[in-house]
Amino acid sequence: MERISALGLDVGRRRIGVAGCDGTGLIATGITTIERKSFLQVVEQLQAIVRDRAVQILVIGLPYSMDGSIGSQARHTQKFGDAIAKALDLPLEYVDERLTSFQAEQFLHAQGISPSRNKGLIDRKAAAIILQQWLDQRRAIANRESLQIGE
Repeated sequence: MERISALGLDVGRRRIGVAGCDGTGLIATGITTIERKSFLQVVEQLQAIVRDRAVQILVIGLPYSMDGSIGSQARHTQKFGDAIAKALDLPLEYVDERLTSFQAEQFLHAQGISPSRNKGLIDRKAAAIILQQWLDQRRAIANRESLQIGE
């Protein structure tokens, strides 16, 4: 499987959790949390990360409604995602992010960390979960394709 440098984003109204992966595309980890002040400020911070990590693709969590429909929050996320991908000149893929913040909070609870005092950490962990889902899907597709070629 080819090497990949992807950046995962958990986009919220106040903060953006940012995660990256190792070059093999196996493991996603939280990198930072960006406090949203302006679009330009977010772009500048992400540009620095993209440059430092030689990012090839953005992966953004899309907050579908529990019934699978795209509500107003998902539309806002898509609008932001499209604008940020264009500003960074990167391809973009969306991943269903339902319950990722809940999973991140549960992970912190299990580690004895108070989620209410660590909102930025929740955002980073949620971004890592989003990116990990994308990496796992990518690997599963590659494995299926290699099995079909081998038949």
